[in-house]
Amino acid sequence: MNHFLHLRSRVLQSLILGLVVFTFYTCYRTTLEDYRPVTVPVDVGEPVIIKIASLPNTSDALQQSPKNTTSDPLLTNAIAPHNATSSTGPTSISTSQGPQSSASTSINLSSNDPTLHTPNATVTKPTIHQKDSAGAIYQPGHDVTAWEKCLDKGEGKTLVIVITSAPSHSEARTAIRQTWGHYGQRRDVSIVFMLGRTKDPKLEISLDEEQNLYRDVIRGRFIDSYSNLTLKTISTLEWVNTYCSEAKFLLKTDDDMFINIPRLLSFIDKHKNTTNAIFGRLAHNWKPIRNKKSKYYVSQAQYKPLQYPDFTTGPAYLLPRNVTRALYETALSQTYLKLEDVFTTGIVAQKLGIERVHVNEFLNKKIAYNACNVQRSISIHMVKYGEQFDLWKKLMDRKIKCKKE
Repeated sequence: MNHFLHLRSRVLQSLILGLVVFTFYTCYRTTLEDYRPVTVPVDVGEPVIIKIASLPNTSDALQQSPKNTTSDPLLTNAIAPHNATSSTGPTSISTSQGPQSSASTSINLSSNDPTLHTPNATVTKPTIHQKDSAGAIYQPGHDVTAWEKCLDKGEGKTLVIVITSAPSHSEARTAIRQTWGHYGQRRDVSIVFMLGRTKDPKLEISLDEEQNLYRDVIRGRFIDSYSNLTLKTISTLEWVNTYCSEAKFLLKTDDDMFINIPRLLSFIDKHKNTTNAIFGRLAHNWKPIRNKKSKYYVSQAQYKPLQYPDFTTGPAYLLPRNVTRALYETALSQTYLKLEDVFTTGIVAQKLGIERVHVNEFLNKKIAYNACNVQRSISIHMVKYGEQFDLWKKLMDRKIKCKKE
């Protein structure tokens, strides 16, 4: 009996010992699995946009993270307050389905993560600009793009008109939409307004409402002011190169202009094979104004020569598509000058060897508002928003017979 009990206790002891060993083995295997490295695949089926978050300004972003810089204009969404994307880590990747989709997915990754180097990621080295150059102060991209106005990069568009407008000039924009801007309904013509940023919250709300109504307002990333007119023109060139690069011609004009679009399209048809010229009203032998009290003051540091190169005056000038990209890229490397027409169609165009062609039909000045003057011209300057309707009526009046010139 004692022997049997002793044998039974030994069996129980063995079972207990086995259970203890099995328990320790199970815990060991589980711990190994918990600490084994796990690779999480990143879906690269959609375009990858690399955004640098929490940096003070554009130049700092380029200098601190050159490996994660993209040429896509959406890069600056991480810097611009209007479209800023918050991130809890040093670097975030956002995948998007294109301009029609507002949905996005963010994945926080370290800057040296190998998944950043995917075939769909566009990574370019930043261009370093001199501190006094336009590129050093220009912030690329647009807070509002109005991309709908140039589908398929403007394929099939003969003309895109970009009207530089002051944010507060809502009446001028409305008058243009209801008169000569009506031609923007044609399939071969697009008409948009270029504006900058403001510091007025009420005005910003009004501009958002206007954009929601008409979908024809572009917002560049610069404070809208006279001193920043050159930035506004650079932003215009960037927008055309980004969204409307297939349009054959660009007309840059202002919101106090009347444009005779039928006459302009006829002019374009005659010069459709011209690829290296800027058409407009030529300014010849103009000299820099050195008087510091003048609105047009230019220091010798900004422009040293005694005379400007020939340029086409800013109220309206016409560019073939071949020259828009060259003007944009070269402008960024030039010393900044607030006189946008002198800078863009004079200094930059001269450097590129682009011909500036005088066209009498670009009046770019105030004239007598008779029907024949209106019908013979391409552009008329200093037109008040209430006068747009009078000029439009005279342009459409086919009863008046004017002598051909």
